[in-house]
Amino acid sequence: MSDIVIKAENLYKQYKLGEVSTGTLVHDVNRWWYLVRGKEDPYSKIGEENDRAKTGNSQYVWALNDISFDVRKGEVIGIIGRNGAGKSTLLKILSRTTSPTKGVIKVKGRIASLLEVGTGFHPDLSGRENIFLNGAILGMGKNEIKKKFDEIVDFAGIERYVNTPVKRYSSGMYVRLAFAVAAHLEPEILIVDEVLAVGDAEFQKKCLGKMKDVSANEGRTILFVSHNLSAIETLCDKGIVLNKGKMHFAGPVSETILSYLNLNNTSKAASYAGDGIIKEAKIFNEDNIITYNSPVQISVRFDSKVKIKNLVLGIVIKDIFDSAIIAINNKHYIDTKLHDEEVDKGIISVQFPNLNLLPGNYSINLFLGDSATDIEKVENAIFFTVEDSSFTKTANALDYRLNKTFIETVYWDYKK
Repeated sequence: MSDIVIKAENLYKQYKLGEVSTGTLVHDVNRWWYLVRGKEDPYSKIGEENDRAKTGNSQYVWALNDISFDVRKGEVIGIIGRNGAGKSTLLKILSRTTSPTKGVIKVKGRIASLLEVGTGFHPDLSGRENIFLNGAILGMGKNEIKKKFDEIVDFAGIERYVNTPVKRYSSGMYVRLAFAVAAHLEPEILIVDEVLAVGDAEFQKKCLGKMKDVSANEGRTILFVSHNLSAIETLCDKGIVLNKGKMHFAGPVSETILSYLNLNNTSKAASYAGDGIIKEAKIFNEDNIITYNSPVQISVRFDSKVKIKNLVLGIVIKDIFDSAIIAINNKHYIDTKLHDEEVDKGIISVQFPNLNLLPGNYSINLFLGDSATDIEKVENAIFFTVEDSSFTKTANALDYRLNKTFIETVYWDYKK
């Protein structure tokens, strides 16, 4: 269709581990010889899945493996995946900073990319000079850049340092100026990697607002990579999940996020068994169905080789965006058995008479230690779902974040 501005067809990207190019002149010449004769790359069938957790036998890995998708004008696409999934490689191919091993990428319009701190900047030039340099790279005339100059400097908040060489900028200042340049010099396509995480929270919010504005009001296309799922949900219309270099899912952003969470939550059990100090943990209630405002009990069994004085158990309940909803510990609840004595094993139970969590999926992090330090931490130890059978529209949607009454009435118990 005419409104498609990015078209990726069967993209592959292969790397040789530990080497630049294919690693040897023989391989490069061999590739060239096959190419001039119109034959397939002899190394295109070589290589293993890009799985960081496994030790492979091949020297080659597929950073991208058969990726195809279309992006239409004005769409905001979120790209998510674990570290090493291929997100940055894909953006580099889209930005033309590297070429695919196989496949075709078609782009219609000017692209501004923010992939790494300092991308496109000359360290010895001042902020002012780099603004004009980046504008020239995008094909803009001097007068066009001048019209945007004050707006760029104001957005970046670097008025005092605009004539200072950027090599003296902090990483945060670098990112502020780089994003301001990319967003204000009117590219048709804006590509932003996780680099925004370098900035402070206020600036990140400012950037998200700017991206939303240029998409909604100016019809620009945005590809946004972030591990901040809340930002992805707020900004994006659609999403892509990459996993081990392959396309795992593409579709509406809400479904994209759920697909990513399901991909990473290898265990959905409401229980945990481990070989550390925390031996077992489980969550349950009377009918094993958790609903809004229902009672819930969490039980944690621990066994330490050494005695721990002032033992503290911390429980953090997180939502699907990895945001902490409830964070509590036993410091002010359990009697002096855990505050003054040394203990090495036992079971700590905590009961919520009314767990005010909205319907949805949640996970629990566990922390065990003394009053000064964490001795053991288990992330995503337990997963559970709150169903909506007792939830009504009259309930305040912020109750589960703002109502502290239920925390004050949590009951803790310790048994040897």
